[in-house]
Amino acid sequence: QVQLVESGGGLVQAGGSLRLSCAASGRTFSRYAMGWFRQAPGKEREIVAAISASGASRYVPDSVKGRFTISRDNAKNTVYLQMNSLKPEDTAVYYCAAARGRFYTSNLYDYDYWGQGTQVTVSS
Repeated sequence: QVQLVESGGGLVQAGGSLRLSCAASGRTFSRYAMGWFRQAPGKEREIVAAISASGASRYVPDSVKGRFTISRDNAKNTVYLQMNSLKPEDTAVYYCAAARGRFYTSNLYDYDYWGQGTQVTVSS
């Protein structure tokens, strides 16, 4: 069992930055690939970044490429999402998730554990 707790969300002006953190419980964090997803009202949940268990491989979709960066610190059981040049369309609830296995995945159905989410609001 893995419990995930996100933090770092908030209100920011367009063009600003935020760094989200996701702290994981348990001693097996380094065995899980991790992902960040977001869900805006009326829209489906979508991936914004994923990282392999070791941190060696990462994925970001074109929609956030060059603006969002995912990283992890396995010694601290934490995964991060650095978000720069934020836009109003980035407004959503952001979730972190853990998937058993070494390799990252962009498919939300591959993820076994989810955090409660943190709200990010970008004002224009």
